[in-house]
Amino acid sequence: MTLTILNRYFWKEISFNIMLVLLGLLAMFSFFDLLQELDSLGRGHYGINSMLVYVGLSIPGHIYEVAPVAVLLGIVYTLGAMASSSELIVMRTSGISLQTIAKMLLSIGLVFALVTFLIGEIIAPISEKMAQRIRIQATDSVVAQDFQSGLWIKDGSSFVNVGTVVPDTSLVDIRIYDFDAQFRLRNVSHADKGSFEDDHWVLSNVTQTSMHTSKAAQHNSVTSQFFKQTKWESLIRPELLNVLLVLPEKMSAWNLYSFIQYLDQNGQRTTRYQVALWSKLVYPLACLVMVILALPFGFLQQRAGGISAKIFAGIFLGVVYQIMNRVFVHLGVLNDWSPLISAISPTVLFLAAGLGMLYYVERR
Repeated sequence: MTLTILNRYFWKEISFNIMLVLLGLLAMFSFFDLLQELDSLGRGHYGINSMLVYVGLSIPGHIYEVAPVAVLLGIVYTLGAMASSSELIVMRTSGISLQTIAKMLLSIGLVFALVTFLIGEIIAPISEKMAQRIRIQATDSVVAQDFQSGLWIKDGSSFVNVGTVVPDTSLVDIRIYDFDAQFRLRNVSHADKGSFEDDHWVLSNVTQTSMHTSKAAQHNSVTSQFFKQTKWESLIRPELLNVLLVLPEKMSAWNLYSFIQYLDQNGQRTTRYQVALWSKLVYPLACLVMVILALPFGFLQQRAGGISAKIFAGIFLGVVYQIMNRVFVHLGVLNDWSPLISAISPTVLFLAAGLGMLYYVERR
C-alpha cells in the first residue's frame, strides 16, 4: 500500500515537472523559429498566419527532440526538491531501497519513451512535411534540388532528371534516359508533368525518342513519338520524394526503411539513412537513460550543491547528449562506421555514466 501511494506521488510530481520543463523548452524553440522566419515574412504569400501555422506544425518535431532532456531536467528538479525537504532520506530510512525508487522512475521514463517514439514515428513526420509544404507554397518556392539542372535519380536501368518537384510531390519537366544492359542509350523521354495515381506515374505531353541500333552502324535509326498521356512504371514513389521536404532525421522509420531499400536496389550509398533509421529506433530509449542519469542527483550531499546547481548540471548533460548525438551521426557518415554503433554510442556512454554514478551513491 505504501509503495502504491509513493508510486502515485512520484508520478504526480515528476510528470508535472517534466511537462513544465517541456513547455518551457517548446516556448523557447518556437520563439527562435519565429525569429528565424521573420526574414521570409512578406515573400510571396507568406504572411503572419502562414508563419504561425508553420511554427505550430514544427512543435511536434521539437517535442521529439527535447523529450529526453525534459525527462532529465524534470526528474533532477523533483528529486532535488525532495532531497532539500529530506523526503528522500525519510524514504530510505523507511526501508525503501534505491532499486525500488529506480523502478518507479523507470516506469515513468518508459511511458515518456513510448510517447516520444509515437510522436517521432507518426505525428512529427506528418506535421514537418505539412509545415514545409505550407512554407514552400506560400513563398512561391520549389523544393530544393541537388543540381542547377534539377534532381537526378537512378531508377533501375534508367536515369531520371526532374526539373522541379512541387510540394505535392508531382513532377515538372521530366527527362528519362533509358539504357540497355551494355549501357547504350535506347530511349529518351520528355514529359511536361507527372503525377502519381493508382501505384504508377501518369506522364502528360510525352515526347519519346528511340534509338534503334543494328549490327551495321550505317543502319542506325531514330524515331520520335508523341503521347498526350502515358503510364510510367518506376521504383520512385512519392513517399521517397519526401526526403526532399523532410530531413532524414525527421522522417518516420518506415519511410527511412523504404528509402534505404530503394537506394540499395539502385546501388547507391545508404549510410546516412541507415544511421538516421537506427537513431529513430534508439533515441526514445534515451528517456530511460536520462532517468538513470538523473536518479543520483537526488542522493548527492546537500553541500555538493542545491537545486540550482543540480538543474545547471542537468542542462549541461542534456546539451552534451544532444551534441554527442549529432557528432556521432556525422562521424559515422564521414568515416563509414557501423550505423548501429554511430546511433547507439552516445546513449550507451550516458547509460554507463548514470550506472557509475548510481554505484557511487549506493556504495558511499
